Amino acid sequence: MTMIKKLIGAVAFTLACTAAYAAESGFPLDKAPDRVNDVAALQNGAKLFVNYCLNCHSATSMRYNKLADIGLTDDQIKENLLFTGEKVGDLMHIAMTPADAKKWFGTAPPDLSVIARAKSINAGPTGADYIYTYMRTFYRDAARATGWNNLVFPNVGMPHVLWELQGPRELTTVAMRQAQGKDGHSSWERVTTTFDAQGFSQAKAEPVADFHGHASVESKFKALDPAKAAAYDNDVADLTAFLSWMAEPTQLFRKQLGVWVLLFLGLFLVVAWRLNASYWKHVR
Repeated sequence: MTMIKKLIGAVAFTLACTAAYAAESGFPLDKAPDRVNDVAALQNGAKLFVNYCLNCHSATSMRYNKLADIGLTDDQIKENLLFTGEKVGDLMHIAMTPADAKKWFGTAPPDLSVIARAKSINAGPTGADYIYTYMRTFYRDAARATGWNNLVFPNVGMPHVLWELQGPRELTTVAMRQAQGKDGHSSWERVTTTFDAQGFSQAKAEPVADFHGHASVESKFKALDPAKAAAYDNDVADLTAFLSWMAEPTQLFRKQLGVWVLLFLGLFLVVAWRLNASYWKHVR
């Protein structure tokens, strides 16, 4: 009985930690475009992953030659995705050691092999939604050592490695919060904080009378180069699709197989129904 209680407690703790880790700041997640069946999107996502993510993040459950499943040949993989003497059959390792990563970033960057599945919440946002929103909510913050911050994962140690693709942006947050007065009474105030393209912030607080709502925070980005920002969103959608595919490379085959299984079961149902009718025809 004691062992069962410990097991239940461990499972409950794990689920609680998983939900908290997936939620992070509680920032609402955008729905990621479904491109896991789009071969061109997956190939572009693979290129972005190898060029920008694989410098710090490994993917030790994935081999380069597995990219043949998304239409890449061995020659294309060698010419476009292998840069430091790796072989096509190698796992996606990185040169950076965990010790160096902890020294430089405060913690070792996670392996991204199954990050899309790890960030999924049952009956909630998918891991793709998390990645898609996370990669689109970086902003300049001069107060941070890396110069960057993130709305989905506040105070994250990861810098915005794709910032050149996204272009400069400004962020404005409007927070409704309660403030404690000198007389001990609390009142509501609206705090507007603006981060410019260089990461310097300005905050302005103003009292709000007769407010009967609740504490809230609204954030809005302003792209200084809208065309570049739109192209970046498209690239992030492709990168998200690739990470979702990498978390379960057999998912496309699994879905195709599922269709054939349902068709077979449907055909078998008709045959079984007719056999049943034929068998009981003389009994009745």
